[in-house]
Amino acid sequence: MSEEVRPAAPTLCDAAAALAAARRIVLKIGSALLVGEDGEIRRFWLDALVADVARCRRRGQETIIVTSGAIAIGRRHLRLHGRALRLEEKQAAAATGQVRLAHAYQEALARHGITVAQILLTPDDTEERRRHLNARATFAQLLALGAVPVVNENDTVATAEIRFGDNDRLAARVAQMTSADMLVLLSDIDGLYTADPRADATARHIPLVREIGPDIVAMAGAAPPGYSSGGMVTKLEAARIAVQAGCHMLIALGEPGAAAGPLAAIEAGGRATLFLPQAEPRSARKAWIAGTVNPAGAIVVDDGAARALRSGKSLLPAGIVKVEGSFERGDCIIVRSRSGGETGRGLSAYASGDIRRIAGHKSGEIESILGYRGRNEIIHRDDLVVTERR
Repeated sequence: MSEEVRPAAPTLCDAAAALAAARRIVLKIGSALLVGEDGEIRRFWLDALVADVARCRRRGQETIIVTSGAIAIGRRHLRLHGRALRLEEKQAAAATGQVRLAHAYQEALARHGITVAQILLTPDDTEERRRHLNARATFAQLLALGAVPVVNENDTVATAEIRFGDNDRLAARVAQMTSADMLVLLSDIDGLYTADPRADATARHIPLVREIGPDIVAMAGAAPPGYSSGGMVTKLEAARIAVQAGCHMLIALGEPGAAAGPLAAIEAGGRATLFLPQAEPRSARKAWIAGTVNPAGAIVVDDGAARALRSGKSLLPAGIVKVEGSFERGDCIIVRSRSGGETGRGLSAYASGDIRRIAGHKSGEIESILGYRGRNEIIHRDDLVVTERR
């Protein structure tokens, strides 16, 4: 047996333990679980899922829901049955179904006293730096205020060329964006098998994946029929995104039976596949900033600011002595010392023109100078990597 499929180890290599220990959970719901063949929301199933979410919140876990179902619901109400939909018909169905989908989550969570927030995303919102930062800040604020963000792809405006294509990948991008430490993909199958168990009676369940190597990729099968656009192939693609972001990922059965919700079933010992990350969420994010983003400009800081950055502090405008190049809010920039050496890299909270105006000033003066109140920091410590290159 290869390294990738060795039996599960104790503690956090166990699915139940990893789920119970998570601080921030992203939960992905597929259309086939949420919407019946008649195009109606399966209220009993949704109530069981929401009971799981409420229980997680009571023990201090933050939860984000990534949900499919808008097109499946909307096509029924628009009488678009029995055939493949054109792109504009999918967009119309999404516009109709999203209203009903959000309302169903609102009603279900309200019974537990939980506030819902709807967020619709396109790939550009997760990959373009400024939009990424805006969305990330929105998620952070909603979670801080105790709301449960309910996320879907913005199918109403997305074209075939710019879509995620499935909510497995969308959920992984949300987990990456929000520094979640657990992504749960609820499916019609209880994890990864050596082959499709519906077609191969000898297929073996894989409880733990330490690395997504070629032998793991070869185990993926075709997408199931029905509303689902995913399948094991897209789940493994989601796993790559998640584990590289320092996030555990679970593939688990979404239909555990009437006795418990799907998360409770996992914690009771239900079968699932756990993918282990290679780093903690924050260190993975900082590795991405340091190594994979092409800097758009640079800032020169005084010696005091450089020392503060090395000690883990954020970069404030008071310590800036020079701005090099032209860049926008959200771009990755280099932070240099007066001697010209690279002190760090980070994501700028302001455009270069605005930084030139507030450089050397205190944070409390930003609003009076720029005419609006942004962040106190030019680069927040969570968006900064100390590199000390010379």
